[in-house]
Amino acid sequence: MKKIVVLVSGGGTNLQALIDAEKSGLIKNGKITCVISSKEGVYALERARNNGIKTRTVVRREYSDVVSYSQAILDALTEEQADLVIYAGFMTILDELVVRAFPNKMMNVHPALIPSFCGKGYYGLKVHEEALKKGVKVTGATVHFVTEVCDGGPIILQKAVEVQENDTPETLQKRVMEQAEWKILPQAAALFCDDKLEVRNGRVYIKN
Repeated sequence: MKKIVVLVSGGGTNLQALIDAEKSGLIKNGKITCVISSKEGVYALERARNNGIKTRTVVRREYSDVVSYSQAILDALTEEQADLVIYAGFMTILDELVVRAFPNKMMNVHPALIPSFCGKGYYGLKVHEEALKKGVKVTGATVHFVTEVCDGGPIILQKAVEVQENDTPETLQKRVMEQAEWKILPQAAALFCDDKLEVRNGRVYIKN
């Protein structure tokens, strides 16, 4: 049984999707053993506690720089013996020392079809604002492994979502979450826990 540690910064809707997937049996070879938040008092921590999951808080503002904060996160992940680390609305870009400690063992969900609308500065509503500005007809979500390059790691799963003419960034964000993020993030976690993901030459292959 693989130990899944989830990193959060906010409401935890993606965390809830993971919790639901574990309860339903979609994630059968993994268990969420700890939720770590970069902020105190966020609702994601309450979601974890309501489901009997251990919580930890490593507050970003208490550290002077990214490297010292990243080391604190790495120490926590090591203590929790994480097999898989999932970014679920975690709003801090960590130093590469964390990624190097967990190669192809950290995954993130991004609210666009990478390589569109991604990279530094592209998070939250900004992603959907830019998609609407460009007039794209299709957007979606991507689950990828985390590497030193922001949103640049090997792509695990993608799901497309249609853009509607009267969309606002808020309505588009909601549809992308409901139709894509909450579906493919648990699927990717399940595939990882079932040992069905293989990375070769920067590409992810799903074993049958």
